[in-house]
Amino acid sequence: MELQSLYYALAVILVLVGIAGVILPALPGLPLVFAGMLLAAWAGDFRQIGWVTLVVLGLLTLLSIAADLFATMVGAQRVGASKKALFGTVIGTFAGLFFMPVGLLAGPFVGALLGELWHSREIGQAAKVGLGTWLGILLGTVLKLGLAFAMLGLFAFAWFV
Repeated sequence: MELQSLYYALAVILVLVGIAGVILPALPGLPLVFAGMLLAAWAGDFRQIGWVTLVVLGLLTLLSIAADLFATMVGAQRVGASKKALFGTVIGTFAGLFFMPVGLLAGPFVGALLGELWHSREIGQAAKVGLGTWLGILLGTVLKLGLAFAMLGLFAFAWFV
C-alpha cells in the first residue's frame, strides 16, 4: 500500500471520529475533522486544497469551539444556573458516557439538576436550570453539526473544483 493512500485513510478516519466527536462530548469533534482535512491536503501536496481553504476551515473550527461554549453558557445563564450547576453539567456529561445512549442525553440535565439542588435551590428552579443547560448543549451540538457539514462541503468543493 502506498504511503499517500495510508495518509488519506488516516485522514478519513480522523474526519469520521471528529464527526462522532461533534455528538460525543469526550472527543474534540471539529478539531479532529480539521486535522483530517489538513492531513488530506498535505498528503495531496496542497494541490487540491490550498492555504486559503485551510485558513477558512481553521476559522470555522475556531467558530465551532466558540459557538459551543457560547450556547452552553447562554443556556445556563438564561435560567440563572449556579457555578455548582455548571460543574454538575460537566460531571453529568462525562458520567453519561458510561450509560450510552440515554446517558448522553440525560447526563448533562441530571448533572445540572443535581448541581443546582446542591446549591440549595428548590426542585422547580433546579429542573429549570437543568433544562436550560441541556437546551444550550443541544443548541451547541446542532451548531457544530451545521459547521461540520459546511466544512465538509467546502472541502469537497475545493477538492473537486
